[in-house]
Amino acid sequence: MRLPPAPPLDIRPDAGGLATLAPMGRRRSAAESAYESLRAAVISLALPPGTAISRAAVAARLGVSQTPVREALIRLQEEGLIAVVPQSATRVARIDTASAREASFLRQAVELAVVRRLAEAPPPGLEEALRAELARMRASGDEDGFTAADEAFHGVLCAAAGVPGLHELVRSRSGHLDRLRRLHLPSPGKAEAVLRQHEELAAAILRRDPAEAERLLRDHLSNTFAELARIRERFPDYF
Repeated sequence: MRLPPAPPLDIRPDAGGLATLAPMGRRRSAAESAYESLRAAVISLALPPGTAISRAAVAARLGVSQTPVREALIRLQEEGLIAVVPQSATRVARIDTASAREASFLRQAVELAVVRRLAEAPPPGLEEALRAELARMRASGDEDGFTAADEAFHGVLCAAAGVPGLHELVRSRSGHLDRLRRLHLPSPGKAEAVLRQHEELAAAILRRDPAEAERLLRDHLSNTFAELARIRERFPDYF
């Protein structure tokens, strides 16, 4: 599977960043929606590291007042994704590799326990749920769709193991890791490798092989760090 070429990542702040923020509906609170919209733009690198954030511009783009945007920025600052310099500027934080490694450690600890539990006793409906997410990954036509399907696959594992909240916990701590993975995704063959690893992991779980499931998950979660030096060399201004 070959994804379309990714757009250039050295985006000027006025060239694409805020334009990716869609005006919000009314089902969620304005602050929650602003947070999700801004976080998605940061994680996808539509708002690259170092980009200055104007609260007024974001509010205008989302069609809300500045108060929910301020609340969203506070949450993102707590996650380390936004850097605020008093009396100066609010910017998208650069990628912190130490934070990315911590998130990877947490994610591996959680998901190793999850895949072992599932492989020891796959619950009813797991096979259908995994097949659906794998099909979604195969059908995705761009990096955003592929990344969303990738995230959903791991969410299905946690939900099936009865710990969906742990998936959300890991997600909330993985902003730096997820941006690093997003930089790695356009590498030749990377998307195909991720899909293949998911297929192999699902197969190991469904045939009740906990040891193999754990081995495959470790390999799956370690690939990006093996390419860290090359990624930093290609995008030095993001770190």
